[in-house]
Amino acid sequence: MEEAEVLCDRLGIFADGSLQCIGNPKELKARYGGTYVFTMTTSVAHEKGVENLVQQLSPKANKIYHISGTQKFELPKDEVKIAKVFQAVEIAKRSFTVSAWGLADTTLEDVFIKVARGAQAVDTLS
Repeated sequence: MEEAEVLCDRLGIFADGSLQCIGNPKELKARYGGTYVFTMTTSVAHEKGVENLVQQLSPKANKIYHISGTQKFELPKDEVKIAKVFQAVEIAKRSFTVSAWGLADTTLEDVFIKVARGAQAVDTLS
């Protein structure tokens, strides 16, 4: 459990000088999360293999981070079963070396980043 969840029962996120949202941590994660965060590190030569694996897991996957063999994707929870992720990773390990991988639930940090980016996008359009 994150510190903010222990220390408060409601929190607000300010971006660009205005309150963007308010709620308890669980509500905010449900409202702005709805995804798992899948991370995998391989050699640069196998990055395309990771992308193919993720597309098979979820055609609606969104790559959110990529640097030197490490890729991070958002996978919609309503499309992905955790057991299938584990199976897919085990199959991928037969084809290429996986240095590290992980599957995480949406964090409050992910929520903050998504809300802040949304506020910046709205500000840019105004």
